[in-house]
Amino acid sequence: MFTLERLAIRLLAALVVLPLHEFAHAWMADRLGDPTARLQGRMTLNPKAHIDPVGFLLLLLTGFGWAKPVPVNPYNLRGRYGMAWVALAGPASHFLFVALALVIPPQIYHQTPWGITLWRWVFIFTWLNVALAFFNLFPLPPLDGSRILASFFPNIWERYFVPLLPYSTLLFILLLFLLPRLGIDVLSLWVGVPGRMVISGVCAMQWLVFGTSLCAW
Repeated sequence: MFTLERLAIRLLAALVVLPLHEFAHAWMADRLGDPTARLQGRMTLNPKAHIDPVGFLLLLLTGFGWAKPVPVNPYNLRGRYGMAWVALAGPASHFLFVALALVIPPQIYHQTPWGITLWRWVFIFTWLNVALAFFNLFPLPPLDGSRILASFFPNIWERYFVPLLPYSTLLFILLLFLLPRLGIDVLSLWVGVPGRMVISGVCAMQWLVFGTSLCAW
């Protein structure tokens, strides 16, 4: 069901979360010696630099979309695992929002007249970032997980991942929409299990510090 709340959350994802993800890739690449993204104006949090029109529209309409991938020249990167660090920076950026949710005293949600609304938005936004972090670690090109895996096993990229690239869209449709209808929800296991563990960990730490948590409602 399409609601204004869902539209607002998708806009936040498109204008805040995904630009930070791409900025993190660009920043890490630049730190490791590759200026390609910086020279192309991608080392910025300005959404205009990162929005892919088709990915943006699909994200608003369906909840699944993408930003423009950051250009990286792996031959400029220092260290054997430079590409792995660049790829990992994207998913890691999502945990900045998780850290923000962790340090907000949960008492705020109880003490303000709009506390329930604030709690709901913080909880949804935290879960969104946790889900995106683990989703991007899935080892399917062009997701970051495939780049990380290929950094440790170089032959995998050329032998297995490159032939899959032309079929990435079809594979995502299969994983996101078709297989779940057959009772084979691979991504729910990949994202849901560790995601719930992270949320539970956040709430446990908040209980220790504040005596209540994001999960208390």
